[in-house]
Amino acid sequence: MTVLVTGGAGYIGSHMVHALADAGESVVVLDNLSSGFRFLIPAEVPFVTGNTGDRDRVAHVIREHRVDAIVHFAASIVVPDSIRDPLGYYRNNTMNTAMLLDAAVGGGVGHFIFSSTAAVYGNPEHVPIREDAPTLPISPYGMSKLMSEIILHDTARAHDLRFVALRYFNVAGADPMGRTGQATPQATHLIKVASEVALGRRPKLDIYGTDYPTPDGTCIRDYIHVSDLVRAHSAALAYLRSGGASATFNCGYGRGASVLEVIDAVRRAIGRDLPVERTGRRPGDPTALVADVSRIKAAFDWRPQFNDLDTIVGHALAWERRLAAKRPAGAG
Repeated sequence: MTVLVTGGAGYIGSHMVHALADAGESVVVLDNLSSGFRFLIPAEVPFVTGNTGDRDRVAHVIREHRVDAIVHFAASIVVPDSIRDPLGYYRNNTMNTAMLLDAAVGGGVGHFIFSSTAAVYGNPEHVPIREDAPTLPISPYGMSKLMSEIILHDTARAHDLRFVALRYFNVAGADPMGRTGQATPQATHLIKVASEVALGRRPKLDIYGTDYPTPDGTCIRDYIHVSDLVRAHSAALAYLRSGGASATFNCGYGRGASVLEVIDAVRRAIGRDLPVERTGRRPGDPTALVADVSRIKAAFDWRPQFNDLDTIVGHALAWERRLAAKRPAGAG
């Protein structure tokens, strides 16, 4: 049987594809390449160009490759963009997830792993955040993911399908072997942007808001290394295959770093200062998002290997140095 990875040519999805291939799993990728790149995934992995909202195409992939599990990464993820284009986010993130689930149920797929987000919590009252905290998104991005979770819950109750929804906190870093990483031009991830600034590929780093009620006035986030996040997905797949019940889990380390602390880590890595510009807050940015990870550690055989901000930054910088050489001509 085969694992279908939607969005498998993207940042996190490509890491998942490598991990599955490393483990000897049969895997197929579906990606429309709107923000992903074919060169990020192994050449031997079957690749289908298409959208998750194309039910007929998805159904064909499920039949042809005998798919029994889906890991669903494909989504739009930029919070300010979701505020400018809410309908686009509800279409790509929510409606397309519903169509994908429809094809999965029709094709007899029994296991579904959903890429969700800490943005479903909005501005939490208590930090660290437990999975049973109120879900009050403050952006269409967060709401589109929460709506997808609701659809997933209802689908699992009505059909023979079990799921794990993983609520990511801030994903960063790159494959330690240098095979894949964040390759999207003009990406908005802080550590990605800081790495590009450090290597002279952007002129400066903008700090969005210095008046938050935090020790240094900047937002606090729980940064998780992408390889540790992918191991959580592999553990979720093993959990479902062993009969685990449908469940939702936070994915983070349980500790936060501020924007200024991240900048300091990049400065340490390169041995010099970074050009930064302090500007106003961005709409939709919560003050602090830090995970309570007790549930995932109790349920899964998952222990982080890269729980260190300097390591995360080091791997991100190493990937940025390799990226120009790895990117084929015309790949963006």
